Amino acid sequence: MNEPMLKKAMDTLEFLSHDAATRMAYDARMKALSDEKSMIEGARAEGLREGKQEMARELLGLGVDMSTIVKASGLSEEEIRKLLP
Repeated sequence: MNEPMLKKAMDTLEFLSHDAATRMAYDARMKALSDEKSMIEGARAEGLREGKQEMARELLGLGVDMSTIVKASGLSEEEIRKLLP
């Protein structure tokens, strides 16, 4: 058996040997970490979308044709049209 698998087994055994309150605290911490990771990923995705929209607005302002903006931004033509003033 390789070492990482042994460590995981030992960690699991240690976790299972804790009392109920310790396990609940551990589970709560793991949920909080998972929630934080999801929040960060969501914020990152929103930031990327806003960046694409800003780029599309700038390209529209420069008079670049729609098909080029679609290719450059990854946004649909409909999404880009919504950005028009």
